[in-house]
Amino acid sequence: MIQFIKKAVVLMALLLVSITISAGGDSLKSATTSAFDWNPVMDAIILVESEGNPNAVSGNSVGAMQITPILVKECNNILEKQKSNKRYTMADRYSVEKSKEMFLLIQKYFNPENNVEKAIRSWNGGVKYSVKATNRYYRKVLAKMK
Repeated sequence: MIQFIKKAVVLMALLLVSITISAGGDSLKSATTSAFDWNPVMDAIILVESEGNPNAVSGNSVGAMQITPILVKECNNILEKQKSNKRYTMADRYSVEKSKEMFLLIQKYFNPENNVEKAIRSWNGGVKYSVKATNRYYRKVLAKMK
């Protein structure tokens, strides 16, 4: 019961932060971007995508977060634009830690407002996701966060 209450509090906090950020000005966005805790979202995505299995394979998607080669390439493009020497490999998709790093990099670049709904839907449907096409996935991830 205590775990359920803790998860419910985390979900409410995430939704409140998301609403606050969406309604706030640029200074609020900047202040919350670096401190935002994506762990509950990432953990729920991992449960939905692979049930926590870092060795899961489904087509060209692999690892706990079911990362595609296209996502690895996009992360490396972002790192290049940022003048970073860091690069991800296809093997990094099997590392939960590296997969979470890639998720965070994608969110920072494409979702600087830290919109939880956008993060979940875009993880499933890409940057130009369809709300209708991602509804089932979105509900699954939210259910795992509760």
